[in-house]
Amino acid sequence: MIKFKKKYLFGIILGLILIVLDTIYFLRSRWFFTFLIIALNIGWSQFWIDFFRENKRQKEIESRFLQFVRSLVSTVKSGVSIPNSIIQIADEEYGELTPYAKKLKNQIEWGIPIQEALINFGNDTNNPIIKRAISIVIEAERSGGEIEEVLDSITNSVLNIKKMKEERKASVFSQIVQGYIVFFVFIIIMLVLQLYLFPQIQEVGSLGGLTGVDIAGGAMTGSGGEPVNLDTVFFSLILVQGFFAGIMIGKFSEGTIKQGFLHSLILMTSAALIITTAKGGI
Repeated sequence: MIKFKKKYLFGIILGLILIVLDTIYFLRSRWFFTFLIIALNIGWSQFWIDFFRENKRQKEIESRFLQFVRSLVSTVKSGVSIPNSIIQIADEEYGELTPYAKKLKNQIEWGIPIQEALINFGNDTNNPIIKRAISIVIEAERSGGEIEEVLDSITNSVLNIKKMKEERKASVFSQIVQGYIVFFVFIIIMLVLQLYLFPQIQEVGSLGGLTGVDIAGGAMTGSGGEPVNLDTVFFSLILVQGFFAGIMIGKFSEGTIKQGFLHSLILMTSAALIITTAKGGI
């Protein structure tokens, strides 16, 4: 989980400044909404940069954890106890996992019980796979099971999980691409309707007489005389489509709703930029 940091204030303040400048200089310009969307994205860009960095870091932690467990298995099989084995292997290089391994070693040397130290290790990494593996090791130690076999099983389990994730991601990659293509085609169709088809219908001037509906300037008036802004309807429709399409893509590709929100943000932001740039407004 990404916590709020002081450096985020720079992006937020910069975004607010750009919004103020946009309001002052482009309020009645066709570029107002385009620059507004860009300013909003600059405002929260650092959140997303850290989000991507954290995802990359967690993936490396998972890979290094495999290396850590393999070293631990080799040492334990030589007859050394788990606490002493951890102390021996913790000084090796494990990339992003190194500070957590050293902290685990220090806690054991300070006399903290191995179970508590392992729990702290899992909580510090904040990685669900490592937390699950640690809980299995603790339960095995409590029940008097063969630690070597348990560690081997954990290694195989982590490898299988990583392999399944990669296979799932590869198998649904074409569907992800198709999802993005379909969404952008949907945007193009909406823009064609708004920028070309409706103006042509307005010029013909026959639709109102045939159906009792008048379309002019992006607005629709029904038989009751109530105005309906089609531009707003279509814009809202595209954003709703982008939100749920992103959720679906993220769930299929990564298996988590959190990744779905990321795809939703990308689709909705892209749609808003394309529409406001092409139309000069919403």
